[in-house]
Amino acid sequence: MKKLCCVVSGCVLLVMLPLTAFAYPIDVQKQLNGLSIDYNAYDTDSDIASIQVNNYGTTDASCTVVFNNGPEAPRTRKIEVAAGKHKNATAKFTRTIIKMRIKLTCTPK
Repeated sequence: MKKLCCVVSGCVLLVMLPLTAFAYPIDVQKQLNGLSIDYNAYDTDSDIASIQVNNYGTTDASCTVVFNNGPEAPRTRKIEVAAGKHKNATAKFTRTIIKMRIKLTCTPK
């Protein structure tokens, strides 16, 4: 009985594995205009992408983030990142993302 329980538990874990693996490649093109900006891009879900923009400088920044997954219309987000702070931008798409292209443009405020 214990063997059957372990086999069934193992099968359940293998069946659930594809549901949690949704990673896709993310390419970020950046234009920082001399600002001390860094970023972290995330594959939040199979149809949601996000980016965290970190401002390590002493000047506030005004940033535009354009998310593009290919066939759908690009999603544009505008964020203002204070000096020494960070902000997140997220975009949801109607289709599953296969490859995400993000254009990050920041200018001094």
